[in-house]
Amino acid sequence: MTGGPDELTQTAPRNHRVLVVEDDPTMAEVIAGYLSHSGMLVAVASDGVMALDSFSAFKPDLVILDRMLPRLDGTHVCRKLRETSSVPIILVTALGEEEDRIHGLELGADDYVTKPFSPRELALRAQALLRRSAAQPVVSAPRELRVEDLTFDPATRHAAKAGHPLRLTSRELDLLGFFFTHAGQTLRKDELMQQVWQWQVGDTAMVSVYVRRLREKIETDPAAPTILTTVWGVGYRFG
Repeated sequence: MTGGPDELTQTAPRNHRVLVVEDDPTMAEVIAGYLSHSGMLVAVASDGVMALDSFSAFKPDLVILDRMLPRLDGTHVCRKLRETSSVPIILVTALGEEEDRIHGLELGADDYVTKPFSPRELALRAQALLRRSAAQPVVSAPRELRVEDLTFDPATRHAAKAGHPLRLTSRELDLLGFFFTHAGQTLRKDELMQQVWQWQVGDTAMVSVYVRRLREKIETDPAAPTILTTVWGVGYRFG
């Protein structure tokens, strides 16, 4: 392990509330220590049922969620949270296969780490998600961009379909905002990874998952999309 908690202090968002859901008390203590040293307020839950209760009481800005939990596993917790909230979720899993990572994203997680991992890396990922969620857009950005019956306000990061607000996660809002500002362009998956989330390396299948999640919320018929379409062999086109 490189570095220590004190290295994170200057770059972390302050006073954000993070719920750590981890049944291993030693691991939970280490993660909570890194997050606390970086200025975050941390609550810990040791099983899935406690996680849901703690989420309601603590009202966190971010959830770090172990996939393997007693009483109610992390996949069920993630699914339940996504029914009512778009709070950023980092899924922690001992399963390193691509299909398991993709499944976690399909459930609604915003990011994932696989065990064994560096607590410092996890804290940095948490910081990045919190900063993105709290980011203030450029004031001069045009208000209420529109494509068909879909609207997006860059100043408030508010999206609506036919006048009804859409509940989108932070990464889904990142992607939708980028598509709106590049409407009509064909965008490659690797291009989206680099320009939307600044991922220089990674699995482009993750982009497919976020696109699928976004289509489920913005398309009248996600199986036959008309707003966010696939350009086979190249990428995606919006608008």
